[in-house]
Amino acid sequence: MPSCRETPLVAGQSALLLIDTQNFSAHRGSPLFAGLDETEFQQRYGWFFRRLETETLARLQALLHACRQAGLEIIYTTIESLTLDGRDRSLDYKLTGFNVAKNSWEGRVLDELAPAEDEIMLPKTSSSVFISTSIDYVLRNLGVRQLAVCGFLTDQCVESAIRDAADLGYLVTQATDACLTHSAERQAASLRAVAGYCRQRTVQQLLAELQPAP
Repeated sequence: MPSCRETPLVAGQSALLLIDTQNFSAHRGSPLFAGLDETEFQQRYGWFFRRLETETLARLQALLHACRQAGLEIIYTTIESLTLDGRDRSLDYKLTGFNVAKNSWEGRVLDELAPAEDEIMLPKTSSSVFISTSIDYVLRNLGVRQLAVCGFLTDQCVESAIRDAADLGYLVTQATDACLTHSAERQAASLRAVAGYCRQRTVQQLLAELQPAP
């Protein structure tokens, strides 16, 4: 039994969880950003997209490649209803006022991070993937005890998944610079708040960790 959270990822018992790396959350063509003029778009989402396009997306690609090479399970979760009209969504999502219909473009993973043929996709209808999907059951069937978590938004769905995974008995690693939210202030605050539930590593540190032993 591990005595602390500072346990390196072990192939065969680890999975990479990519949270909401999808068109709805992170594509400029998403309905989420429709109707905003350029000034308002930049004020609300400019930092997010500048960071995504210049840093975070490349880090996500590098981490995904390294985890595949190391033999980790790859699991994606996306915000996506099980129905067209979203009647199965959580109350919170209904009150927020958005619906990502099943099989829609908005529910698809970004092309740059597209799942491989045999990787797992879990659509969710709440902030935490552990609340609105069977991920806990799936992970236990796979023999997964450690989760590396990345994606969007750091202070919402990512943070929810980390807290719930820790409470359910998983060892969690947050890839800090492969997570992103809508401002630098929110990003820093979330990383501080969730630090007690996981170990935190940069992508570069995880790439070094995943290298095969000489």
